[in-house]
Amino acid sequence: MKTDLPGQGKIAIVTGAGSGIGRATALTLQSAGYSVTLAGRRMAELEQTAAMADPQGGAIHPFSTDVRQPDSVRALFAGTRDKFGRLDVLFNNAGVNATGIPFEDLSYERWSDVVSVNLTGAFLCAQEAFRLMKTQQPRGGRIINNGSVSAHAPRPLSAPYTATKHAITGLTKSIALDGREHNIACGQIDIGNAGPEMSGKPAAEALQANGDVMVEPRIDARHIAEAVLYMANLPLDANVLFMTVMATQMPFVGRG
Repeated sequence: MKTDLPGQGKIAIVTGAGSGIGRATALTLQSAGYSVTLAGRRMAELEQTAAMADPQGGAIHPFSTDVRQPDSVRALFAGTRDKFGRLDVLFNNAGVNATGIPFEDLSYERWSDVVSVNLTGAFLCAQEAFRLMKTQQPRGGRIINNGSVSAHAPRPLSAPYTATKHAITGLTKSIALDGREHNIACGQIDIGNAGPEMSGKPAAEALQANGDVMVEPRIDARHIAEAVLYMANLPLDANVLFMTVMATQMPFVGRG
């Protein structure tokens, strides 16, 4: 490993690390010297992420995890502690969507699945991170939640996703407050359209509030990853509570 990397000696967990924003962020942290546990349900995709790691960066550790399941989440954090000894950063990134379903046709099962991954999964991971960070030496660490611009303004036909992302904002504020006495910082990054794996196929159209469909601008996922790295690298007496990263011309401001 290079000796001048800002994340050298630090440990991170990234959920949803098998694709998209999670993959880009895990590789950016690893290249900056962080040792990274890659968490996700599909081991084959985690191993693909691991194969892309910088040979001069930190260690990388794929770990099959279902964030909906408390036992699976506990195993993830215990495994990270056993392998690396501590945890400095959790990027709570895993998420699913249920777009395009009229509200009255949304099934309880689909609603519950989105809530289980996006909200309960983030809670379970943050809780285990909190428990580890408050007892380790040196004490403390940082939790970064993936909020989405839907934490502020919904898309049409997206009630489950939007509701969970609004809830993530409340979770972020609560952790930021409750973590103060334990030297635990918590912030949220709200992401617009970024990367083909997040936004769908190139030139995909998105339904607008007025019923029109349009191709929306997007940015490369590396810009999101670099923003997370900035947040992660701050000393624990400084915190980005909320950050929004989006394409300049994305129809977010003024949506609806």
